[in-house]
Amino acid sequence: MELVGSPLTAMYAHPRSTPNNFLPAISTMASSYKNRFPYYPLPQTFTLPWMPRSYYKTAAINPTLASFTKCAERVTPGKTLPFVCNRTDPFTRYTLEDWNQSNMTNYKESENSRQNSERLRDDTCRMIQDKHQQTMKTQLESTKNLGVRVNDIGFWKSELCHELDEMIKETRALTDVKKRLERALAETEAPLQVARECLLHREKRMGIDLVHDEVEKQLLREVDIIKSCQERMQQHLDKTKAQLMSNRGAQHDLERDLADKQAAHRIDDKCYHLRNTSDGISYYRGVECVDATITVPETWAKFTDTNIFRAQNDRAASAKLRDNIETLLAVTAEEMWSQFNTVNVAFTNRISETADAKSKIQSHLAKTLQEIFQLEMSIAAIRKAIRDKGPPLKVAQTRLDERTRRPNMELCRDPPQLCLVNEVYELDEAIQNLHQRLRDAEDTLQTLVRAKSALEHDLVVKANSLFIDQEKCMGMRKTFPITPRLVSYV
Repeated sequence: MELVGSPLTAMYAHPRSTPNNFLPAISTMASSYKNRFPYYPLPQTFTLPWMPRSYYKTAAINPTLASFTKCAERVTPGKTLPFVCNRTDPFTRYTLEDWNQSNMTNYKESENSRQNSERLRDDTCRMIQDKHQQTMKTQLESTKNLGVRVNDIGFWKSELCHELDEMIKETRALTDVKKRLERALAETEAPLQVARECLLHREKRMGIDLVHDEVEKQLLREVDIIKSCQERMQQHLDKTKAQLMSNRGAQHDLERDLADKQAAHRIDDKCYHLRNTSDGISYYRGVECVDATITVPETWAKFTDTNIFRAQNDRAASAKLRDNIETLLAVTAEEMWSQFNTVNVAFTNRISETADAKSKIQSHLAKTLQEIFQLEMSIAAIRKAIRDKGPPLKVAQTRLDERTRRPNMELCRDPPQLCLVNEVYELDEAIQNLHQRLRDAEDTLQTLVRAKSALEHDLVVKANSLFIDQEKCMGMRKTFPITPRLVSYV
C-alpha cells in the first residue's frame, strides 16, 4: 500500500523544473509538459487522504531565448541574412517554413499532452478504486487483529486473576503459620530458662554432692535439645520470611502485569470499536514512524507465562514449607516433652537416693554420738586410774628413798629392796600403759568427733541437695508448658 501523497511510479512522472514568473519560449514550453506529473504533499485541510482537491499548480518557467546557432540551423546556408550591422533594409526573423513547422510541433505536443492526461485520469480512477478497496480490506484486517488481541489479553487477564487470588490465599496461610511458629519459638524460652536455672541451682550443692549425676546429664541434654529445636525453628522462620518476600514479589509482579493487561485491554478494546464515523479520531502526522514497541507477541506471552510459572513455583514451595513447619512443631514438641519427662524421672530417682543417703547418715551419726559418749566415759576412767596409781608410786619411791639412808652394811639388797624396786617399775609401766591408752582413746575420740562432724556436714549437704532438687528444681518444673502450647495451637 502506497502512502498518501507519494509520487506515482508511472512512466510519465518526472521531476519538474523550477517555476518562475515569465512565460517560456515556444520550444521550451512545448517540452515542459511532456512526461510531467506534479507531486506536492497534501494539506492538512483535506477531508479524505486519498482524494486531493488539486494535483497541479500553475506552471511558471523562466523564459529562455533560443540560441543564435539553433535558429541558424533552420535557415539554409543560401538564405543566411546579412549581419545586423551591415543590413540597410528591414527583414523578417523567421521564414514561412519555420512558422509552419512551429505550428505543427505545437499541435503534436498538445495532442500528446491530452493523451497523457486521459491515461492519467483513467489510471487515477482505477487507483482510487483500488486504494479504497485496499483501505477497507486493511482496516477490516486491523480490526480483526485487534479483536484477536483483545481476546488474548482477556485470556491472560483471567489467568493472572486466578493465580493472584491463589497467591494471596497462600501468602495469608503462610503468614498464619509464621505467627504460630514465632509463638512456639517464644514458648521454648520458658523451658530453656527452667533447665538453666535448675543447673544453676544445682551448682549450689555442697561438697561431695557436686556430682555429675544422671540428673545433670539429662538437664544438659534437655538444654541441647531445646537449643536444637530453637535453631530448627529459627531456620524455618528465616525460610518463612524469605518465602513471604518471594511470595510478595511474585504477587507484585502479577499485580503489575494484571494492571498493565487491564490498561492494554481498555486501550485495545477502545481501538477495536473505533469506526470511520467515531468521535475523537484525528490526524497524527508521523505517528506511523514512531516505534514505541519493546516486545513481540512471543516475548509478550512468555513474560506473563513466566510470571504465572514463578507464582506457581512460589506457591508450591510455600505449601511445602507450611507442611514442614507443621511437622517441625509436632516433632519439637514431642522431643521437648519426652526429655522433660526423662529429666523429671531422673530428678525423682536422685531425690530418692539422696533421701536414703540422708537417712543412713542420720543413723550413723546417732551411733557415732553414742560411741563418743562411751569413749569419753572410758577416757575419764583411764585418767582416774592414772591418778589412782600416784599414791602407791609415791609410797614405793618414798620407801626406797628412806632405805637409802640405812647405814653401812645395812644397805642390803634384801627381798624388800627388790620388791620395792619391782613395785616402782611395775607402777611406772602401768602408768605409762595407762597414758598410752589415754592417748589412743583421745585419738579415737578425735576420730569419732571428725566422723561426727563429717556426718553432720554430709547431713547438711544432703538436706541442701534435697531442698534444691525437691523444692526448687521440681517446684519450677511444674510450670513447664504443655504440648498444645508447644505446638502453638493455643
